[in-house]
Amino acid sequence: MFRKILRFAALLLISVVTWACSGDTDQGEVTSEPTEQEIVAMARGIHERALTIDTHDDIPFNFATEEVDPGVRGDRQLDLPKMREGLLDVGFFIVFVGQTERTVENYEQAKADAMTKFEAIHRMTEEMYPDEIELAYSADDVERIHASGKLVAMIGIENGYVIGQDVSLLQKYHELGARYITLAHGGHNDIADSATPRENEPESEHDGLSEFGEEVVAEMNRLGIMVDVSHIAKQAMLDAAAASQAPVIASHSSTVTINPHPRNMDDEQLLALRDNGGVMQTVALGSFVKAPPPEKQEAVAALREEMGIEGRAGVRNLSDELRADYDRRMAELDEQWPPANVQDFVDHIDHAVGLIGLDHVGISSDFDGGGGIVGWNDASETFNVTLELVRRGYSEEEITQLWGGNLLRVLRDVERVAQELQG
Repeated sequence: MFRKILRFAALLLISVVTWACSGDTDQGEVTSEPTEQEIVAMARGIHERALTIDTHDDIPFNFATEEVDPGVRGDRQLDLPKMREGLLDVGFFIVFVGQTERTVENYEQAKADAMTKFEAIHRMTEEMYPDEIELAYSADDVERIHASGKLVAMIGIENGYVIGQDVSLLQKYHELGARYITLAHGGHNDIADSATPRENEPESEHDGLSEFGEEVVAEMNRLGIMVDVSHIAKQAMLDAAAASQAPVIASHSSTVTINPHPRNMDDEQLLALRDNGGVMQTVALGSFVKAPPPEKQEAVAALREEMGIEGRAGVRNLSDELRADYDRRMAELDEQWPPANVQDFVDHIDHAVGLIGLDHVGISSDFDGGGGIVGWNDASETFNVTLELVRRGYSEEEITQLWGGNLLRVLRDVERVAQELQG
């Protein structure tokens, strides 16, 4: 109700300002609702002035090569031209390595795979497009680079599996630019239980965060790496928030209250995040935002099986003819069962803001890792999120906090704690 009152007040203010500035005060009339053109103009102004940060953008192993050139507008959801078009200022490029069996050989492979992606991000920022995008290592770097007119790259690691059982690797990854690490991913690892165990794994292995995981969190605090609690089991998340001396983040999660998905956060977790001083980066991944009905899930699964599509990037491996057929048939399913859109997405923001306060909520996409919704399906459409926030009555100051202010505040807190621990 309070948000609706704010929305009415904000829209009324637009009308008053528009009327007052028209210069025709004798004949002008104050209307209770602004025009669509006025709403869009206000939102565009806010979007242009805000520092916009997306905390989760996945990359493939051949990123920053001729095959996947981030400087060319292509079929990926996030590239530099689309960031410019959508005024998305900062992207966290993700070093993701999937969970496999915990063996010495696999730990070495995970480390090698992580280095491949680190090298790709550095190649993009230092060799291919140094005049377009620069790698930030601190909150001050973000603001300095943005002020220069460049796009900003940051690095997050998705899955602490890449350190194996070697805590000393955290310092190496920090030196390469990693500023958050998701403690686990799909499947338990040595650090923490996962919210989504792998097949044949028990529901819980460590009853939350392991003893090794506590060491990892402590070392991340010391180095100045944000602890990311997305993907980990509820008890692991609560343990990590309690163990961390610095605020934690959920780099790409939404709310259970709006959609009861195992990857979303329930109210107890959100309150623990607030008490820790952290921030939940609400994620625009369709199935996390809005649950498709079972009938649609079955139809999509059947279509993917029929066309031999596997994994996140499977659709891109289709021929042009098969891709066109797939897109047509998916459009028919979407028409029958509409997918998640920007309005559904902002419902999650509304719930989190109402429960834990605006200081603890942010925004992420998970582009090219499964993310994307109707209205914000690639970086070029980023403005639509701001527009919906304006429609809901969020002020410019609040929108600026959601888009990046809260995340930078957490990063600065993490940097401060690291300085204190090292000093």
